[in-house]
Amino acid sequence: MIKIEPKKSPSLTKIIIICIIVSFFISAIVGFAASGLGNILASKILQKEISIPDRTVSVMEDSATIEAVKKVQPAVVSIIVTKDLEKIYQYYNSPFESDPFFEDYFGEFGLEEPQAEEEENGKQQIGGGTGFVISSNGVILTNRHVVSDKDADYTVVTNDNQKHEAKIQAIDPTNDVAVLKIDAKNMPTVELGDSNALQIGQTVIAIGNAMGEYHNTVTKGVISGLGRAITAGDQFSQATEEMENVIQTDAAINPGNSGGPLINIDGQVIGINTAMDYQGQLIGFAISINDAKEDIASVKKDGKIIKPFLGVRYQILNKETAEKNNLKYDYGALVMRGENKDELAITPGSPANKASIVENDIILEVNGQKIDEKNNLGKIIAKHKVGDELTLKIFHKDQEKEVKVKLEERKS
Repeated sequence: MIKIEPKKSPSLTKIIIICIIVSFFISAIVGFAASGLGNILASKILQKEISIPDRTVSVMEDSATIEAVKKVQPAVVSIIVTKDLEKIYQYYNSPFESDPFFEDYFGEFGLEEPQAEEEENGKQQIGGGTGFVISSNGVILTNRHVVSDKDADYTVVTNDNQKHEAKIQAIDPTNDVAVLKIDAKNMPTVELGDSNALQIGQTVIAIGNAMGEYHNTVTKGVISGLGRAITAGDQFSQATEEMENVIQTDAAINPGNSGGPLINIDGQVIGINTAMDYQGQLIGFAISINDAKEDIASVKKDGKIIKPFLGVRYQILNKETAEKNNLKYDYGALVMRGENKDELAITPGSPANKASIVENDIILEVNGQKIDEKNNLGKIIAKHKVGDELTLKIFHKDQEKEVKVKLEERKS
């Protein structure tokens, strides 16, 4: 008889152990997959919440800058300054031949003694600047110092490389502004903004003929300061000029940019690039466009820029200057001469001269209006017209007195 043994079943303990092991591996695999998927999802979420908006903001800002430049650039022109070679050579045969100042001047524009490259018309380029069209019939705004050489000729090169002979229509005798005219029609023009609405930190763009070579160069920065007062000089003489209410910017302004527009992000001109501080980095200055608007209105009305004239050179007093010089007043305009011999305290034949105002007088008030740093003499005079009669309160030879002056037209 054959005996059959019954089949043994696995024990309950073994079954439980196997189930635990299998469950562990399944959990590990699922957890790893879930973690990886979670990281991917988290990365996507972060990308949507952080990276994409940053990229969008950057693109939007760049687009606004690009559109502003596109709007203004067609109306920006380069100004080429040329002069007869014979007149240029006279500098080298003059007593100033060895003067470092003149050597620096000629060297800057690449001029050499008689070996200078001659153009077909017997003229040599001696400088350059920038301007912008404010009227479709060819009226152009620029800096006075760009067109200060009476013996030079000026050529305007438009954005499409067309050349036009330019005539000086008007020059502002008190501000670094000049108006040119070319024979043209239907020219693109700029839109003038409001420089009184500017805020420190806002984006601005400068456009100009950088170094007299790089046509319509664009630089970008911010408004660094407002209402600055600076002393500026040019490369043609050792004379200096006091400039007030100018805009400071860190947008790069290079030689040749002078007279070009400083624009806001909406493509409106809010300033005229005019000067830079060579001792610093990215410290440039522009004339407020609202100051230039008065010149534009004057040219349209009278065909020239008319400015009222008193005829005094002065320094505004404050507590510091009063204490330093032991003066009785810490406000007012101290009548004083400049550093150069020709910078007289009183202009001969001027309204101030006719009213017997002399050097070291202090002009305290104009028509009862106190003169101080915020309300200086120049600003007060600029608010009046030629022919206006003003009453000045002055401190003259240790006593206060009143004098009357009649403003006259300032000559260039």
